[in-house]
Amino acid sequence: MPDGFLQSLSGFVSECSATLKSSVKLLLASRRATIGRSAEYRRPLIVLGNGPSLKDNLLNDMDTLREHPALAVNFFANSPEFSIVRPRYYVLADPHFFTGGDSDENVSRLAANIRSASWTMILFIPASFRRHAAAFNGSKIEIRFFNAVAMEGFRWFEHLAWSRNLGMPRPRNVLIPSLMIGLSLGFKTIYLLGADHSWTRTLSVTDDNTVVSVQPHFYADSAGEKERVSSVYAGVRLHQVMESMVIAFRSYHDIRRYAAHIGAQIFNATPGSMIDAFTRQQLPPAQS
Repeated sequence: MPDGFLQSLSGFVSECSATLKSSVKLLLASRRATIGRSAEYRRPLIVLGNGPSLKDNLLNDMDTLREHPALAVNFFANSPEFSIVRPRYYVLADPHFFTGGDSDENVSRLAANIRSASWTMILFIPASFRRHAAAFNGSKIEIRFFNAVAMEGFRWFEHLAWSRNLGMPRPRNVLIPSLMIGLSLGFKTIYLLGADHSWTRTLSVTDDNTVVSVQPHFYADSAGEKERVSSVYAGVRLHQVMESMVIAFRSYHDIRRYAAHIGAQIFNATPGSMIDAFTRQQLPPAQS
């Protein structure tokens, strides 16, 4: 048989398998999502990753960040800039935020800061952690739910599942659900900041074969957070770390393809970003 036919057959079988597995996950793991549509969907959305480059944006682009709806993630609420930017949307995806509150002071402080927000903000958390929502619920907070469930397979199946918020490309990090939520909210233009993803530059292996993966942020991580991250990586092998990176970068290409399918654009405005999926374009200046 010709090599091309065998490759096509292999691809078809692989997509069949992925679609079947995702269908099972859809039945067992997907819950009712409540993302809805934003009243501001005609405006650009700015998604704030917490990479080190965001520090310059917070110093030089604050007028733009305050002028447009912004989406923040993870420990951003523990920074002084949280009450200055006043993000409209917030996404938490890591299970640690919902299971580590009693033992991690950073998570406890995060929950307190989100609860005390003095402006209206929509917080998105995985539907699987719905019972933990009360820990973050303040008088100005509206909590909505999304499915952090990987949906893969035939393209028509992926687009159908993603459009109905039943799942998304493999959510290796918080920016993947953040971008998908932004698209589900109806935004047609999204700018991505603080998405340095310079992990390969900080990856190393010690003489005792311990894998060290430093993931710097625009803020200084506390000693407790550094210790927690080190404990997470304890026993993780280099090939596992590299495979995880591959998943993340591949998911960005899946998101770019889906954004184009629904007539949306995602611009990467992060200088020096390692993400190669999105068109590079600088953040627009403030109009006022």
